[in-house]
Amino acid sequence: MKLKTILMGAVAAMAIAPVAHAERGSDGEVKIIYWQAPSILNPYLSGGTKDIEASSLIIEPLARFDEKGNLVPWLVDEIPTVENGGVAADLTSITWKIKEGITWSDGTPLTSADVKFTAEYCMAPDGGCAQSAKFDGFKEVETPDERTVIVHFTSPKPVPYAAFVGAQSPIIQKAQFENCLGAKAPECTSANFGPIGTGPFVVTDFKPNDVITMKANENYRDAAKPAFATLTFKGGGDAAAAGRAVMETGEYDYAWNLQLAPDVIAKMAEGGTGKPVSGFGTLVERIEMNMTDPSPDLPEGERSTAKHPHPILSDEKVRRALSMAIDRDLLVEIGYGQAGRATCNLVPAPELYASDNTDCLKQDVEGAKALLDEAGWTVGGDGVREKDGKKLKLLYQSSTNAVRQDFQALVKQWWADIGVEAELKNVDSSVFFGGDPTSPDTFQKFYADVEMYANNFDGTDPEQYLGQYTCEKAPRPETQWQGENINRYCDPAYDELVAELAKTGEISKRAEIAKKLNDMLTKESMTIVPLVDRGRVSAHSNSLGGVVLNTWDSELWNAADWYRVK
Repeated sequence: MKLKTILMGAVAAMAIAPVAHAERGSDGEVKIIYWQAPSILNPYLSGGTKDIEASSLIIEPLARFDEKGNLVPWLVDEIPTVENGGVAADLTSITWKIKEGITWSDGTPLTSADVKFTAEYCMAPDGGCAQSAKFDGFKEVETPDERTVIVHFTSPKPVPYAAFVGAQSPIIQKAQFENCLGAKAPECTSANFGPIGTGPFVVTDFKPNDVITMKANENYRDAAKPAFATLTFKGGGDAAAAGRAVMETGEYDYAWNLQLAPDVIAKMAEGGTGKPVSGFGTLVERIEMNMTDPSPDLPEGERSTAKHPHPILSDEKVRRALSMAIDRDLLVEIGYGQAGRATCNLVPAPELYASDNTDCLKQDVEGAKALLDEAGWTVGGDGVREKDGKKLKLLYQSSTNAVRQDFQALVKQWWADIGVEAELKNVDSSVFFGGDPTSPDTFQKFYADVEMYANNFDGTDPEQYLGQYTCEKAPRPETQWQGENINRYCDPAYDELVAELAKTGEISKRAEIAKKLNDMLTKESMTIVPLVDRGRVSAHSNSLGGVVLNTWDSELWNAADWYRVK
């Protein structure tokens, strides 16, 4: 059966169940705490979840994914499908119809020109758009009237719901950003820190890597929402402090991503002022292997670029040995308990797209040693392997977080057991996941040999997510160090398969291709070493109503519906 029948005919024109409020702003202040502090409010210039989710309170996409992964209209009347005429029968175009009467927070109307400009902004040369994979295959954006947007594709696109859908791809205002195209994008501080939006809140003050204050959007499309007059978004600290602030002291209303041991979360919940909420999606904690040389001895602008292959990790046997040495079940037990599952897949869900790859689940220290022997790395007098006078020593970085540091310590020991020396480094999350092109410590710049983090994709179809690992998506100076191909993997065969997925409509064939792409990254090349399929655990106060945890979009997706329980 064709995907256009299964998917496009199945998406429902659903709406979030309304919650009655006496009037906008009647519930005072709501306080959110993210232990990874936002550094920018423009998701096109940052792939960091904390930046994407903070900005989702302000700027919105045309459509979203609800808590079940269903596609729902947001700024449009309905989801375009083949059946309703919104998607061309030959799958070469999609037509979006903006809802009548939607305005920006400055009172001006949202128009098709803003949507078209958003595409131009992300696709601009030298712009370094962090979400460029979502615009792959765009040929032309047509705007026949102020409310109609027609996207024409270079070839049939069976799943056209990538650009303008989900928190990673919101609409930005042309009037505010039109002088910020290409290389000028990072220079537009005022716009990047205070975007004009259609969302429920407006920025009143933004201190990067610290705190954001917001107020209710007076021009929001529902006159009774949001219930809260002001919003404080506190960033920084650690996951433990964030959890305590909601579940023990009651100082905050919502705490995100409680990456803590399960017994710690349970103990906090005994505090009585809040409760944890959780759900599985596509969030995978992984180790990325740098395929390029990050040596500081190289000239700036050439480090971690394709000009210099990695002197150690370019050998697949070394990468495979590093993966084989890891006990994933122990990582789950130590870090997540029931909120984690050991995995070998970059795409662990939905089940349709999840590979049956289980090769990595059993730790094999002796097998890892044999592989390194085979690769010519012999154990020296200090227990560290060497080859041609070079030590097998790696810089292993991650963001600052108790669970990640526990993982680093365990992996360091397992690697030492096979003769690999690891130097550990952790970077403040606000910096690590930020998009500052001048910082040496972002995960995109990747000035380390291996790095560990987690991310996921909007919705339930992995096409754009897997498409991030094509050769052209590698961060580099010409893209302001933005790009989704973090480890600089480059295989023309992979790129060809991504292109095939983009034009494949048969759902079983799409699943087959997606699994093959997953396996090329994680099983065959070992450039990505998945560790844990992580459930999302957050917490909200007992007095905060309307919260619906969403692992398929921004967690803050329905903040307009939040209210104070009386």
